[in-house]
Amino acid sequence: MSEKKAFVLRIDAKKLAAIEKWAADEFRSTNGQIEWILDQALKKSGRWKPKENNGQ
Repeated sequence: MSEKKAFVLRIDAKKLAAIEKWAADEFRSTNGQIEWILDQALKKSGRWKPKENNGQ
């Protein structure tokens, strides 16, 4: 399992509310939803290429 690192995120209140609703709609936590959004954006941009068979 990869190490998780905490950090403070400043975000517009309306954007956070939209993310919270989206998370609830998909049965995720808000944090989990933000992480999923970031994962999707990184993969789409070609900036995240997890190594095969390393459990990450």
